[in-house]
Order: sequence, then C-alpha cells, then structure tokens
Amino acid sequence: MIEELVTAGVALASVGTVYAMAAARVVKQYERGVVLRLGKLRSGVRGPGFTMIVPFVDRLQKVNMQIVTMPVPGQDGITRDNVTVRVDAVIYFKVVSAADAVIQVEDYRFAVSQMAQTSLRSIIGKSELDDLLSNREKLNQGLELMIDSPAVEWGVSIDRVEIKDVSLPETMKRSMARQAEADRERRARVINADAELQASKKLAEAAGVMSEQPAALQLRLLQTVVAVAAEKNSTLVLPFPVELLRFLERAQQPAHQPAQQVAPPAAPQAQQSSDRTAPTQQSLPEAQQLSIQPQELSAQAQQLLAQWQQSMQEQLPPVETPLDPDFGGSKSGQD
Repeated sequence: MIEELVTAGVALASVGTVYAMAAARVVKQYERGVVLRLGKLRSGVRGPGFTMIVPFVDRLQKVNMQIVTMPVPGQDGITRDNVTVRVDAVIYFKVVSAADAVIQVEDYRFAVSQMAQTSLRSIIGKSELDDLLSNREKLNQGLELMIDSPAVEWGVSIDRVEIKDVSLPETMKRSMARQAEADRERRARVINADAELQASKKLAEAAGVMSEQPAALQLRLLQTVVAVAAEKNSTLVLPFPVELLRFLERAQQPAHQPAQQVAPPAAPQAQQSSDRTAPTQQSLPEAQQLSIQPQELSAQAQQLLAQWQQSMQEQLPPVETPLDPDFGGSKSGQD
C-alpha cells in the first residue's frame, strides 16, 4: 500500500515537473511576449522575466523591441529631369506595440522592407538629380513620412531613414566632371583678372609717385642693375637712363624753334637789295645766343653722363678678367 502511494506520488511529481517545464517561459529584457490562448489574443502582454502559460493551450510569441537596422536594396529609377540613377538607403525602425506587430501584419520586417523600396522609387521619380546629390536631408524626411504612415498601424515606428549612395551613369559622371572643371576655370580667370586689376592700380600709383620724383626712377634702375649683377652671369645688361634722354631732348627743342617761326612779309625788290645787310646785323646777337645755348646744354649733358658712370662704377663690384697666355687677351666667353 505504501509502495503504491509512493509510486503515485512520484508519478504525480513527475507530471507536475513536466507540466511546469512545459509552462515555464523566460522573456528577455528587450523582448515582449504576446500570448494567444486557443488562437485568441490575451489582453496582457508579458513583460521581461519569468512567466507561465498553459501548455498545449497557450502559445507565447516573443517580439524584439530593439531598433532594427535594415538596408534597403538599390532601386533603379528616373529622376524628374530624366536622369537614370540607382539609389541605396538604410532604414532604422523599432516595434512600439508588440500585439499589433503580431496581429496586424504577417511579417512586419518584410512589410517594412517592401514599403521602404516602394517609397524610395517614388522619391526618385519626384526629385531632381541636384536634390539627390545635395539636398538629401529633405528627401530623407519625406521618405520617412512615406514609410511611417502605414507602419503606425503595424505597431512599428520609423526612427530614421538615410539615403546611403547615389550611383550615376559614366556619361553623367563625365558631364559633371566637365561642368566642375569649367566652373573652376571660370573662378580662376576671375581671380586672375581681379589680381591684374589690383596690380595695375598699384603700378599706376607707383608711376604717379615716380613722375613727381624723377630721382626715384633712377634709383629703381640702379636697384635693377644691382639685382642683375648679383646673379653673376657672363652678360650684364645696363639700361640707359631715361632721364638723360629726356634732358637731351629738352636741350634740342630751342634750336628748332626759330625755324618754325613765320617769316616776315617780303619787301619790294628795290628796298630788299638796299636793306639786305641791316637785318643781318640786327639778327646777329640772336644767332650767337642760339648757337651758344646748345653747346652749353651738351656740356652739361656730358657732365651728367660722367657722374652717372661714376655712380655705376661705385655700385657694381669690380670684375677681374684674367688674361690668357696663349692669346694675350681676355678669355673666350667673357667678352
């Protein structure tokens, strides 16, 4: 009798253990449990932790509540400005209602993926190429609204949608490269023209200063000569002073002025022969003055040229020319 009771107790304990193991469920922290009893949804959603169900009667379906990152396959489409492109995107979403995600849609992941692909093709057709390349934030917001509208009924919330890549045909890439190159060249020309304008203004100001002070031009010429001499070249170019040419030109101007004067009216033939010697004697002092003045000016010019040569010799370093014993003169190549 006792043995039968012990056997019945052991059998009952075994059945209880099997029942408890069949009814015990563990829901993780990031999951929620939806219980269907005989195919009917139970009102309460099981939270994380240990829970019990009725074996063979209840069915517990776990729903992941984490944010899901789903890549959207690349979609080929034609933009509003008739350009063929291929756009890839990525979508971030999560389940906010576990019961709706189980009851309202068969597979919410597949449904969200298909909706994302359809919305992406629609966005491509409504947008232009420039918007796809530069105004992606606005397109991302529009794409998120298009996907989120039907997903709310499925208990899914779209967290974020990003356009990942836009693939263009090779011909379009070459066209855009030429456009960018032309734009860069235009900017370079504008900058170069602006630099030339500024340089011309500065040169005009410098020319105005040098015109007021002629010695400044002479000093500039001497600086140029010193810069050329520092190169230690075999050939030295010495510019002729422009001020000296201007001085000689001014010196020659008074000599030509009497020739340009208008001759006095001719007298009768009888008086012309008798008074021929008088005008000659009267105009003699003026001729002497005119003949003396260019000589004095030329002497002053020679004196100025000698002073300039002396200043040039002081500025330039001495050049030693070793003699060649074979030819008795300077070496070839240093003439």
